Amino acid sequence: MNFKRVTLFAGHYGSGKTNIAVNYAVKIKESGKDVCVADLDIVNPYYRAKDSEDELEKRGIHLISSVYANSNVDLPAIPQQMYSIVHNTETYAVMDIGGDDRGALALGRYAPSILEENNYEMFFVINKYRPLTPDAESTVEVMREVETAGGMKFTAIVNNSNLGEETTADDVLNSVSYAEEVSRLTGLPVRMTTVKATLYNELSGKIENIMPLNLQHIRKYD
Repeated sequence: MNFKRVTLFAGHYGSGKTNIAVNYAVKIKESGKDVCVADLDIVNPYYRAKDSEDELEKRGIHLISSVYANSNVDLPAIPQQMYSIVHNTETYAVMDIGGDDRGALALGRYAPSILEENNYEMFFVINKYRPLTPDAESTVEVMREVETAGGMKFTAIVNNSNLGEETTADDVLNSVSYAEEVSRLTGLPVRMTTVKATLYNELSGKIENIMPLNLQHIRKYD
C-alpha cells in the first residue's frame, strides 16, 4: 500500500470505520513507519479505538483519545496532544472521525493544517447493511453531510459492508454493486473492500483490492 502521512476514516455509525482505522494503523506500522491513532469520535462512546489500546501499545502504536473514552461520560473534550498530529510530520497518523455530521465537526479545527500539508487520504467507509445507508443515494447524502461539517472532501471509498461475525462471502459479494453505484454517484474510487480475515482466502481473486480485518473486541458501557 502507498500510505499518505495522514489517513482519515469517516462513515455513519456502524459502518466499521473504527475497526478499519485500527487495522490500517497496524499495516502502516508493519511497513516500518512510526504511526499513531487519533480517536476523534467524541460523540459515540460505544465503538472506540480505545478498545484496542492494549493491542496497539504492544505493536508500538500510540493512541490519542479523549480522557472520557471507555467511561459512561461522553463530553466533547479533545486532548491538547491531538494537535501533534498536524505539527509532527515525521509520524504517520490515522484518524477515526465521528460517525455523522455532528461528529465530524471535531475535524474542523485540524482540517486547515491537513489541507495545507496536502499529504492525506480521507476514506468514506460505507456499509450496505446498516439501516440508514441501505442504498447508494442515502449513503451519498450522509457523505455530503460529513464533508460539510468537517470541512474536507473525501478522496476514496472503503466498502465495509458486513453483518459482523455472521458475515458470509455472499454478503460481501452482494455489496459490490452497491459500492460501485456510490462510486459512480460521487466520482470517487473504491479503494478497497474490507472483510474479516477468515473470509479473505474465499474472496481473494473475486473482488479487487481486498483488505483482511481482525475484528475489534467491542466493550459496551452502561
